[in-house]
Amino acid sequence: MKRLVVALQFVGLLMPLLAAAQQPEIATSVAFTEGPVADRDGNVYFTELVFQRIMKLTPKGVLTVFREQSNNANGLLIDPEGRLIACEGASSQRLGVPQTFKPQVTRTDLRTGKIEVLTDNYQGKPFVGPNDVTIDSKGRLYFTDLTGGAVYRLDGPGQLARILTTPDIQRPNGIQIAPDDKTMYLIEANQSQGGARMIRAYDLRPDGTVTNMRVHYNFYPGRSADGMSIDSEGNLYASAGMGQLRGTSETLDTKTGIYVISPQGKLLKFIPIAEDYITNNAFGGPDMKTLYVTAGKTLYRLRTDIAGLPR
Repeated sequence: MKRLVVALQFVGLLMPLLAAAQQPEIATSVAFTEGPVADRDGNVYFTELVFQRIMKLTPKGVLTVFREQSNNANGLLIDPEGRLIACEGASSQRLGVPQTFKPQVTRTDLRTGKIEVLTDNYQGKPFVGPNDVTIDSKGRLYFTDLTGGAVYRLDGPGQLARILTTPDIQRPNGIQIAPDDKTMYLIEANQSQGGARMIRAYDLRPDGTVTNMRVHYNFYPGRSADGMSIDSEGNLYASAGMGQLRGTSETLDTKTGIYVISPQGKLLKFIPIAEDYITNNAFGGPDMKTLYVTAGKTLYRLRTDIAGLPR
């Protein structure tokens, strides 16, 4: 992989920052970043969980707040019509004070800023904490409810199906669909002793249901991946690991960085990221060969040899 060198850092103001050669460059730094996604114009949107914002970084490096009071938005996606899908509403204690929000999945028109709620319950029962979202080539959305222990598929207005739930899964986080729509990948991020910390793989049927679960890649006993993206050849780019203990049973065995994993479950490459915690990543750029990585207070970017998918 080829990596870039120049960067911008944001702590109230934008500041230029040079990174060492052959290292991922810092695109911007804020507070606690999550859920990056790039639109067709090259703008990168990502969530900031401490101050409840969705940020926007232009191709020229201008950073603005796209949405204040984001309802604890986390994972993001740009749909085929160019609208922003957001998983929102998980409870939070990031500022030391318990905060509650409305768990839901929304869609925002990027031109007007108009927000519509796509779904906020399953069979009348509210979600607990929608976390991450992906899409297949038929336009069906798949999203995880991490604290609710479930995975859902949204086929259209009022067409919601729960395709996985406890005890078959534990703490579902990142999710991806293979380029041929035949495999669904699901990150398990259970911090408890003996908890699942892995990427599961499932056969994805044409009707959007799953079968034949197998362990695709195991991170245990270290910190599991959080989010992941996928390239056009079906390789996963999983953001995993940590450099500092956080009072869970997770160990430091999983180093902080991007784990590039083949469709056969083989680790092809590890790209270290110089942060204690890493959260997610997404492809962008005109050729879809720029990988944006959220980690701690920072948004990094690096170049890849294989183009990614906008999922």
